[in-house]
Amino acid sequence: MPDVLHVRGLSVAYGTTTVLHAVDLSVGQSEVLALLGPSGSGKSTLLNAIAGFVPIRSGEITLGTRQVAAPNRADPPERRDIAVVFQDYGLWPHMTAVDTVAYPLRRRRVDRETARDQARDLLDRLGIGQLADRKPAHLSGGEQQRVGLGRALARQAMLYLFDEPTAHLDAHLRDVFLGEIAARQRETGAAAIYATHDAAEALGLADRVALLVGGRVIQVGTPQQLYVEPVSATAATLTGPASILSGPDGPLLVRPDWVRFGGDRTGVVVDVWFRGSHTDYALQTTDGGLLLRSQATPTHHRGEQITWSLDQAWPLPEDH
Repeated sequence: MPDVLHVRGLSVAYGTTTVLHAVDLSVGQSEVLALLGPSGSGKSTLLNAIAGFVPIRSGEITLGTRQVAAPNRADPPERRDIAVVFQDYGLWPHMTAVDTVAYPLRRRRVDRETARDQARDLLDRLGIGQLADRKPAHLSGGEQQRVGLGRALARQAMLYLFDEPTAHLDAHLRDVFLGEIAARQRETGAAAIYATHDAAEALGLADRVALLVGGRVIQVGTPQQLYVEPVSATAATLTGPASILSGPDGPLLVRPDWVRFGGDRTGVVVDVWFRGSHTDYALQTTDGGLLLRSQATPTHHRGEQITWSLDQAWPLPEDH
């Protein structure tokens, strides 16, 4: 599939502080790329640069076949075929929810009643249809966020940018929203970049994941690649629970679901957490601390001597 976005050698600085360092990324048609990284890693800055809200110091950004940003030129945000949902919602205080969501449709010359009907339908699917006639001052933070999501989804853009868009949504509404993203992509072939610090969310929704640490991309790959074959201990801990054990040839990554009770190794149960769908155990072993995940209810207790074995492990290079 053709690429919708190319980011090449992108660096961004605020004053003398460089916050993005030579970032290279691409996003294909109908693809969801998750940006996964801790707070302060540069996720929001990267989205702002792609959207045209901050200038770049070096590199270039291309949408389709058109260069939209370089050190000596930049298309304004309104000339980039991008829909944006950032953390501050950005709602217009004088507009009702239905008119806010209908606005992108009206910009495409959809007649007023049709635009409002489509907007009400989208608000219904996001669980706030009953609030269609309210203005932002009379909406909670989570409700405002859903209106912002609806406005972005109503626009048939080439590229969607989402910055922690589900932070104030419960699990059901998060699933509804992610389903709406998938539906829009099927209909239009749009691409999406989804910034989050939640590993489970990133791995669950994305076609590919880019790990961002300290303004640098340290690994890009499919969710399965990043979970099973991280390039470093830092990458491993970003993508989910991880134990790093000492091995004869260096450190080994072990995921909780790669460990099971029974075998020829010994350890002591340090802690037990019942999670509902599974139970996590913290073990102390001669090779280091180990997290084991069982699909059963708790069957072992703190202080108990147990035996364990590995189904798999991944050799880790030293962090660089």
